[in-house]
Amino acid sequence: MKRKASFLLGLVLATIAFSFGSAAQDLKPVKLPPPQTVGGRPLMQVLKERKSTRGFGPATLPPQTLSNLLWAAFGINRPDGHRTAPSAMNWQEVSIYVATPDGVYIYDAQANALNSVLAGDFRAATGTQSFVKDAAVNLVYVSVLSKTGNAASSEAEMYTAADVGFIAQNVYCLSSAPVRVRESIS
Repeated sequence: MKRKASFLLGLVLATIAFSFGSAAQDLKPVKLPPPQTVGGRPLMQVLKERKSTRGFGPATLPPQTLSNLLWAAFGINRPDGHRTAPSAMNWQEVSIYVATPDGVYIYDAQANALNSVLAGDFRAATGTQSFVKDAAVNLVYVSVLSKTGNAASSEAEMYTAADVGFIAQNVYCLSSAPVRVRESIS
């Protein structure tokens, strides 16, 4: 049920984006600073201390923290264009939408930038729980099934769900890693 709700949410955001593309003209693209790829805590320590918490505040996410977060999620980490998270058959079918108080963007890993999609605060529409409207940013993972080629529908759904899980896990690990990132996200 949740998987279908997430898929429908992505479909709704994509439809809104394409239907009201002119509304994004008021929203400027954001060039992110290069991700900080050194430092942080050892992975084993992060995993040992990993836990779920929900603490959202009105503070905005600093551009460096957002850059680190998106790069960890599904950024490019090799000259051949491969990503920080695995992708079945190298489909690279997952797009990450970033909902902020200013609008909705799509993450461009190649340029390490946020491209404008839709101006306005749509954070409340990005999830089914009431607290999503208060988060500094909400990440919406959308699988573009047309990138899965001739895969059977059930196979494409299974692999894309796994790919989104890998990406989300990278976000969770980074959010638990360096204290400064966790404090910025909370």
